[in-house]
Amino acid sequence: MLWLFFLLLVVPFIMLWARGRPWFFKRSIRRFEALDRAVPPKPGVIVFTGSSSINYWNTLVDDMKPLEVINRGFGGSQLAQVNYHAKKIVLPYRPRAVVLYAGENDLSWPSSKTPQTVFADFKSFLALVHGALPEVYIYFISIKPSPRRRRQLPRQREANRLIEEFCQTHARVQFIDVAAAMVNKDGEPRADLFAGDALHPNPRCYELWTSIIKPILLRQFEVVPAPTQTAPQVQSSR
Repeated sequence: MLWLFFLLLVVPFIMLWARGRPWFFKRSIRRFEALDRAVPPKPGVIVFTGSSSINYWNTLVDDMKPLEVINRGFGGSQLAQVNYHAKKIVLPYRPRAVVLYAGENDLSWPSSKTPQTVFADFKSFLALVHGALPEVYIYFISIKPSPRRRRQLPRQREANRLIEEFCQTHARVQFIDVAAAMVNKDGEPRADLFAGDALHPNPRCYELWTSIIKPILLRQFEVVPAPTQTAPQVQSSR
């Protein structure tokens, strides 16, 4: 029985450690690669990537219409892991834009990274993407406040501040603030925007995100409707 107790005690910690390793999400990445082989994405799509807040956005493709988007979020990921897999889930599509949501898991236990580390990893993401595709627009969705991670708010705000100030000084990079709309008048996270776990967005939250993110993308990537064919007018003779 001692070995069973040891397994029950140690295995969860091993799993927590593994979740922070770059290779942990290889199964998710292989699934994306299989999808790409079955249905190759159109050139010039907009890639949404990052952690579970993107992964669980099941209505994303419809929400962003008429923009062509694909969802390449993988739940539980940290920014460094997005960087590690970007050569497989971002660069191959040669996208016109990348919308990134990551950094929240980095700041929480057991990783407990600093806002400065999140900022450094974000700059690494920019260098990686712009090094290969310098014309691509990159959008960072602010780290969201949630009731479950209420104690994390000061570090979230600091990471958001560092990234927002950096984005303001760089071309083709934009910070999208969703956090301001997700708190009440007292600065507390709005419980009505979250699922039962008080952590992940619910449909109302995704509606809010769509109302903030979509207009920004449409302004940059205006979708011109196809011209309608009209019958030629015949001039009457007099």
